[in-house]
Amino acid sequence: MPATTLDVAIGQLARQTGTDIVSTDPGLRFVRTPAVRGVRSVDAALQQLLKGTGYRARHLAGGGYRIERVAARPVRRPLPVLPRPLPRAPVPDPDVVVTASKQRITLLRYPGSLSQIAGSNALPGAATGTLSDAAHQVPILQSTQLGAGRNKVFIRGIADSSFNGSSQAPTSVYLDDVQLNYSGPEPGLRLYDMASVEVLEGPQGTLYGSGAIGGVIRLTSNPVDLQHVATAATAGVTATGGAEPGYDLAGMLNLPLLRDQAGLRVVGYRIRQGGYLQDADRKRRDVNRSNTGGFRAALRVVPGQGWQVEASGAGQWIDAADGQYAERREGALVRRTLLAQPFENRLLFGRVVVSKNWESGLRFVSASGMAGYETRETFDATLRSARGVVLGPRTIYRANHDKLLLSQEARLSRSLPNGTSWVAGFTLVSDRDVLTRSVAQAGLDASIVGVTNVTNAGSAFGETTFALSRRFSVTAGARYSVARTDGDPSAQARPSSFVKGRLTRRLDPTVAASWQLASDLALFARFQTGYRTGGVAVAPGVGRVADYKSDAITVAEAGLRKLRRSTTGLAASGSISTAWWENVQADLITQRGQPYTANIGNAKIVAVEGNLDWVPVRGLRAQASFLFTDNHVEGPIADLSKRNNRRLPETPPFAAHMGLSYAWEALRAQPRIGLSADYTGRSVLGTGDFLDVSQGRYWTADAFTAVRLGKAELSVTLGNLTDRRANQFAFGNPFSLSLREQMTPLRPRNVRIGITTGW
Repeated sequence: MPATTLDVAIGQLARQTGTDIVSTDPGLRFVRTPAVRGVRSVDAALQQLLKGTGYRARHLAGGGYRIERVAARPVRRPLPVLPRPLPRAPVPDPDVVVTASKQRITLLRYPGSLSQIAGSNALPGAATGTLSDAAHQVPILQSTQLGAGRNKVFIRGIADSSFNGSSQAPTSVYLDDVQLNYSGPEPGLRLYDMASVEVLEGPQGTLYGSGAIGGVIRLTSNPVDLQHVATAATAGVTATGGAEPGYDLAGMLNLPLLRDQAGLRVVGYRIRQGGYLQDADRKRRDVNRSNTGGFRAALRVVPGQGWQVEASGAGQWIDAADGQYAERREGALVRRTLLAQPFENRLLFGRVVVSKNWESGLRFVSASGMAGYETRETFDATLRSARGVVLGPRTIYRANHDKLLLSQEARLSRSLPNGTSWVAGFTLVSDRDVLTRSVAQAGLDASIVGVTNVTNAGSAFGETTFALSRRFSVTAGARYSVARTDGDPSAQARPSSFVKGRLTRRLDPTVAASWQLASDLALFARFQTGYRTGGVAVAPGVGRVADYKSDAITVAEAGLRKLRRSTTGLAASGSISTAWWENVQADLITQRGQPYTANIGNAKIVAVEGNLDWVPVRGLRAQASFLFTDNHVEGPIADLSKRNNRRLPETPPFAAHMGLSYAWEALRAQPRIGLSADYTGRSVLGTGDFLDVSQGRYWTADAFTAVRLGKAELSVTLGNLTDRRANQFAFGNPFSLSLREQMTPLRPRNVRIGITTGW
């Protein structure tokens, strides 16, 4: 067994020998263990593992062992704090548990496509960003580019719309055990002090229910350390060519309140992103600056006998002074508007998780959560000609979204030493989404119709993995859901044909298999379904609403996963998948700039992906990943369009990432350098002739260097080395979209100097 932590080592030993080895002590995961080779008995292996740790193995009367603490204090390895600028190349351990599976399934035997993106960024010296920022270097992720707190993230080409509206998001985002989003964009949470980010690809209807039709992204924060006081801080300044500078600050404090029983962990941050766009009409520079501030706090209590209580909260505030789009006719970094178009986003999040572990391997988890959002958007709706000439009075359009998501999940799970595991539970979700809109013109401010959607859903689920042999396992499960969405116009206009109350009943099965070909190589196959609830949304025309149906997706995939067993060697994975998507929901824009939601038809998506992570010698690391997709849409909008315009949005046929880095680990200062390149193919804004606006088809290059100075690490990151002016996203203002001139350019060449330290 390789060197690892005591909890993982015990699980490895139990599986290899078929012996019951139990413990309820949460401190095992902080204890480092040496590699164990060539021993001939369980007693000898345990003696090597536990030597000097402060733990001992006690024989149980019915057979097996119990690991318990002795008087000596265990040797502990400090928890990771704020992301260090330059992490070492990770060693994918075949016995690392996939937490997002809700069972103790190891990474090698997990029967599906999964990416772990925390720490894998080829530019570790960059400022900690959001999921949308990570999508830049992870080909399986696609993202819109309206700005933090407004972006939608898609997984492996399951993309419904470039616009934000009332429909449920196709990608579910979780913070630890609790859902962060329901409808609209991803929250834009800054990923400070995260232990991991797991991306479960493809629909996850069985374990996660409605909304996870494209997949699930689970953010796992670093746990509270009940043993040691720890602090960390990071700071950086960013200079952008021809634009104003920016900065980022973050800090962490971990404080044990009662040794081994209670502790507190707090994270705070502040980011200023300098603007780089000009507005010719208002004669202003750097108009698209933004400020982000936030915090997270977690309290952990371990009363004993296997019980644990975690309570945590988060808050984040985003203030963008203006939109981040330009207009081609004016130049790559210039546009014309009569007024600023600010955006504000407020997020408040809370969770309480109660869990208990039994010696038999049984585990109970109850997770309660709340996520509330307030967003405020302003757009210049003044009528202009194709050449940008103002044709009417100044018009201001405002859209406000208020969301409240409440969730509760309770589940039981058990993992047996032979690799068999199961999980069963129930989930309750209540989501309230309120859209209000107004138009102001010549001193007159008038409300126009919006909608309120209230969704209440309940579901029961179960999934079991059967270890038919040491190398072959089969997974089967299902979720039965009942969801009801009630809608109501938010303003006074109420059409007589308004439909209220849409009830959805749904059964989502899973069938999967994993075949371990070698100690570090496995094949997998998976068949799974998912769905989204329907609802009520703004319809084309002023003062109208309409209902839209639920949609459903079915995905079949097969793939191969190889993990690296030591500090050097090759880790790789690849898969091919086909998705059939029925009654695709999409938030759309009319040619007059008005939003609406509709079912646009059916789609078929084929995707091929691959990842390589090679460490030929210590210190040298090469990475490469790609995604190839092909999709076709059939429906009322696509059928009336040109054949080439019957595509899903935001889905390039090809995207790729490459990275190369080297670290002089033998030197005291441990200097490191790295270079990465990314290519994004052409995609379109949406399905049909009107939204067939080209974007993408560009490549970028970035670089970093860093050096350790005592307990601190100093880094320099160069972004957009070639100063590309490519179009990331062909949208920024719905009221001038019909002119087909909008583009969201890359940030010009920029450099960040940062320092991270911890005690």
